[in-house]
Amino acid sequence: MKHVLVIDDDIAMRHLIVEYLTTHAFKVTAVSDSGQLHRVLSCEPVDLVVLDLNLGREDGLDIIRNLTRKSDIPIIIISGDRLEEAEKVVALELGATDFVPKPFGMREFLARIRVALRQRPIIPRTKDRRSFHFAGWTLNLKQRRLISEQSGELKLTAGEFNLLVAFLEKPRDVLSREQLLLASRVRGEEVYDRSVDVLILRLRRKLEADPANPRLIKTSRGAGYFFDADVDIHYGGTLAA
Repeated sequence: MKHVLVIDDDIAMRHLIVEYLTTHAFKVTAVSDSGQLHRVLSCEPVDLVVLDLNLGREDGLDIIRNLTRKSDIPIIIISGDRLEEAEKVVALELGATDFVPKPFGMREFLARIRVALRQRPIIPRTKDRRSFHFAGWTLNLKQRRLISEQSGELKLTAGEFNLLVAFLEKPRDVLSREQLLLASRVRGEEVYDRSVDVLILRLRRKLEADPANPRLIKTSRGAGYFFDADVDIHYGGTLAA
């Protein structure tokens, strides 16, 4: 049974979503703020998050930012206010999966949830024993873990992970958008040309001290992107430069 976590400060909306999804074989937990959200996430696995961007004193964009830094849980945004296109774009670039304006039909809402769950990346087990070391970071392919010497482990989505591996395998080589599209593709997920820009933005926010002036992932205007750092590779304990 899939577990859906609903974050909305509107009691009536929470009850409506819980009642409807429960009758369609979902486990549903409803909370009103980020504090309750984190308590749920620390206690049990969640398959999808439904988030109202307007939570009174809290900024829904900050919640999305914090969630996507730690996991690849699909996030469906719901909002009763008419958002500007720029706000929707920011939310999607931060990692939200879908946007559903209020009021919405429950059948369509259910369909969107099922689509988001089908498209959730399935991370395959890998026998690749390489680990990449660059600029104070270590990426372990077997464990699929990215660790910083200063701040510890950083979560990556499947698309972000695949894209970073593509860069680390060819440091300082300019990779075209087409190459990066193929490299970042996740099985069962549609990939669009714009997806590369979104993934690059998200990786920069996670890796760069100043994402607006990146030192690692750089743009080669009109050609693509390249990774500008020395990369060392360990093969099961053996170092190769």
